[in-house]
Amino acid sequence: MTSITIWGTGTPRSFRPIWVAEELGIEYEHRAIGPRTGETQTPAYQRLNRKQKIPFLQDGEVKISESVAICRYLRTKYSNGSIYQPNTPVALAKEDEWCCYIYGELDETSLYVMRRHGDLGAIYGDCPEAVASSRGYAEKHFGVLAELLEKREYLMADHFSVPDILLMSCLDWAVAYEVALPQGLLDYHARLSQRPAYLSAMQINYPDLFGG
Repeated sequence: MTSITIWGTGTPRSFRPIWVAEELGIEYEHRAIGPRTGETQTPAYQRLNRKQKIPFLQDGEVKISESVAICRYLRTKYSNGSIYQPNTPVALAKEDEWCCYIYGELDETSLYVMRRHGDLGAIYGDCPEAVASSRGYAEKHFGVLAELLEKREYLMADHFSVPDILLMSCLDWAVAYEVALPQGLLDYHARLSQRPAYLSAMQINYPDLFGG
């Protein structure tokens, strides 16, 4: 019986560790609980994760929240060569740089602000100005990434890595929100979305899109 359980479904953040697990080919149990459904507020789940958030990972006695931390833990512990593992201080720092940049500037500062004050306006307050400003901010930083990816195949040069998984989840999010993306990023997205593990993770995380 597998020792790994991943909680979370239906969001870009829950998609990330599922994709990593599919890339690594590891056995895991998926608990398809969503945000704001009440499932993260049950006493049983709160005993696991006081943050009451998804995604969440349990691997034996190890318990980890936050999508970036889960992805990097799985990649490091169960590496099979399909996801780049930095092996020098410089390479590790570059991975940190890209993870922080994507999560900080695209996820939290841009796309999630659009979600918070758009889709979730009934909870957090409708604010069209914040949505519009965040859209422009996202487009600016997608432009930075597009310029880089004109010169290389992946964010970590020749290696598919955790930052690519983070970026792809944000690109999926941006497409859904009709954010303007440079052609270079659209080409990058089209290419990486053909990876079998990406397609499998999409079906697991977004079953409603596939008739599940």
